[in-house]
Amino acid sequence: MTGVNDTPYLLRAAQGEILDRPPVWMMRQAGRYMKVYRDLRDKYPSFRERSENPDLAIEISLQPWRAFQPDGVIMFSDILTPLPGMGIPFDIIESKGPIIDPPIRTQEQVDNLRPLDPEASLPFIKTILQTLRQEVGNQSTVLGFVGSPWTLAAYAIEGKSSKTYSVIKSMAFSQPEILHSFLSKIADAIAVYVRYQIDCGAQVVQLFDSWAGQLTPQDYEVFALPYQQQIVRKVKETHPDTPLILYISGSAGVLERMGQSGVDIISVDWTVDMAEARQRLGKMKVQGNIDPGVLFGSHDFIKARILDTVRKAGRGGHILNLGHGVLVGTPEENVRCFFETAKQVDKLLGVPV
Repeated sequence: MTGVNDTPYLLRAAQGEILDRPPVWMMRQAGRYMKVYRDLRDKYPSFRERSENPDLAIEISLQPWRAFQPDGVIMFSDILTPLPGMGIPFDIIESKGPIIDPPIRTQEQVDNLRPLDPEASLPFIKTILQTLRQEVGNQSTVLGFVGSPWTLAAYAIEGKSSKTYSVIKSMAFSQPEILHSFLSKIADAIAVYVRYQIDCGAQVVQLFDSWAGQLTPQDYEVFALPYQQQIVRKVKETHPDTPLILYISGSAGVLERMGQSGVDIISVDWTVDMAEARQRLGKMKVQGNIDPGVLFGSHDFIKARILDTVRKAGRGGHILNLGHGVLVGTPEENVRCFFETAKQVDKLLGVPV
């Protein structure tokens, strides 16, 4: 039996233990703001190669861990990574984002999709996660992540990033039966994928439904929430003890509904005051929610915002993070300040938070 202190710090918090300070990591912490990453990207310009070649993905995942020692190490990957295994090819064009061609627009295309077999289509994930666990040991928690059905469907149906989501919303409101069958197939595949990530070494898994914040609350209840619940239900049947986190960008309007998804932790974006988020979510654990733009401020400003957020989150049940991914161009010394401050929060506040 593993002694409690052999369990990585972030995992202890995610499982409900009250600690001296909130654990800390950053969304998108591996990546474009780091010079070592940009140098590697210049050498290997294909995003899919960087994320699907285990040696590269492991190296990129570990770059911020070596530099800043966050409490969480998240594997370098993409939410679209499992789609080819279902029969939906994609490419990622640097500075343009994902392209899915042909996009999914018909019931026939949905019917032709195949169930996900991660062992066959995503064998590199096992290598990445197993190696990360070996590399960080108990010094950090290894996080996996997946996309949620609404967001994955939005990419697949729009065929690319979107500002209006008009194609998927047109399907939702005029051909809902096609969309529902697609969302359910994605949910089944993602549940399999989450289980696979856990079996390969992920100790916590974050679900990104990044674009569900573009839905009205009533449409969120129809097209996003049931499929989040479908994933969580299936994963909890087989892996009840692995904490799951849900993140949505622009989620202020659906925060309470996120709490109905069944996940263990809600990742809050910066458009909500953390004290109000705690109030609205009741006893649920939370993650977040520093505005990534704060990291362009002075070190004193960064420290003040961290302390303010930690105070508002209260004692226990909080993982310190940004309210979205770290931005390109963020000074690395400011990221260092963020992590160093976070690690000393209990001392800086004078009492355990």
